[in-house]
Amino acid sequence: MRNNNASVPEGWRRARLRDVVSFRNGAAYDDVEVDEPGYPVYGSGGQFRWADSWLYDGASVLFGRKGTVDRPLYVEGRFWTVDTMYFTVPRADLICPRFLYYWATRVPFDYYSTGSALPSMTQSDLGQEPLMLPPLTTQRQIADYLDHETAEIDAFIADLGIARAFSQEGLVVQRDRIFGDYAAAASVAELRGKISESDERAGATASSADLLTVSIASGVTPRGEWTADQHRADDLTKYKVVRVGDIVLNRMRAFQGAVGVSRNNGITSPDYAVLRCDRRTLLPEFAANLLKSPRFVYEITRRLRGIGNEESGQVRTPRVAVADLIRIPTKVPELEVQQRAVDQWAAEQRLASEVSRDFDAAITLAKERRAALITAAVTGQIDVTTTQKPAVDGIQTAIEESR
Repeated sequence: MRNNNASVPEGWRRARLRDVVSFRNGAAYDDVEVDEPGYPVYGSGGQFRWADSWLYDGASVLFGRKGTVDRPLYVEGRFWTVDTMYFTVPRADLICPRFLYYWATRVPFDYYSTGSALPSMTQSDLGQEPLMLPPLTTQRQIADYLDHETAEIDAFIADLGIARAFSQEGLVVQRDRIFGDYAAAASVAELRGKISESDERAGATASSADLLTVSIASGVTPRGEWTADQHRADDLTKYKVVRVGDIVLNRMRAFQGAVGVSRNNGITSPDYAVLRCDRRTLLPEFAANLLKSPRFVYEITRRLRGIGNEESGQVRTPRVAVADLIRIPTKVPELEVQQRAVDQWAAEQRLASEVSRDFDAAITLAKERRAALITAAVTGQIDVTTTQKPAVDGIQTAIEESR
């Protein structure tokens, strides 16, 4: 049992959660599920189904019983909740449900949860959690204050996320500015003779080779640990050999930019294309970024092959053939010019990474201040009945000072 040794503000009193609510179990929803809108069915992530019946009608705070136990939810009206959650019936004479929700967001769920593989929470443990209870009028004032302030903070965090995403979109523009002109202004397919496809297979070396994959965001990386949705083929002997400096291209996602230069020796899926540059005339880093530039990707999409109607763009399982790719009109400059373009791109990436880190730090700070504000309000550390400086202003000042 946790003790609450904090001082009690005037007019407040100590209590435990079991004093102000009663717990009810959720239930399986299979027999009440409907396709069309009815009563919402809530899980730990929020509403995800509809039901033709309901378990409770009123304002309630939902707590996780098993699995995700650290995300309380506030709901109103008639609802159903799954059997891995509890819903609460608040005592109207003691607790404001919205105040209860904000208080619940700061419960140290890790202290109570049991089981490492599938965390669980008991009603008994939850009920013992101590709280300080102000008069109902004050609870409503605190809830109103937090409704407004957290909405402002959430909007600010969303704006930071949009700005971060916009900065990353700018990186795509920079790639096209640096490399795109070599595709747009070309009339001859100068990649021909400078890049070739390697079809070397792993054979007996497969068991000791690192498995490599290629993604849009990360380029070529070791596959690492395998999960249930990343099936490892039993027979790797037909996998393709990749050497340091090779370009690996996901032929089904090349039109989305799934291509990169390998920094490792290894093997990769036989469905991928392994390209090798004649380094006397073509730098792998230059070639890979050229293939990922929006204007070159546009040319790739025009050459997709697959099942479906290519003219209408309705191609299923689309693939780009390497033979088509190297026929795309492309200008290949001298090695010195290629290196300057690669260096310029590396500088743009470093700058974008710094900007992203700044945004990430700002978002983290805003979330921490949001949590601290809630704690201060529901424990009486701040008096919300007096004029308070908008929390967002303080967060913005803190972000500016941290730069």
